[in-house]
Amino acid sequence: YNALRLQGKPGKVALIAIARKLLVTANALVKADTPYQGKTLDT
Repeated sequence: YNALRLQGKPGKVALIAIARKLLVTANALVKADTPYQGKTLDT
């Protein structure tokens, strides 16, 4: 979101772009029947 805002995109446009990205990712996980595995930080 912040990167899009810094590029000059309006807030609503940036928000919808992020929402679409999340929706596409969620749809791919459901289609592949795979649980979400977020990135972890190695400490």
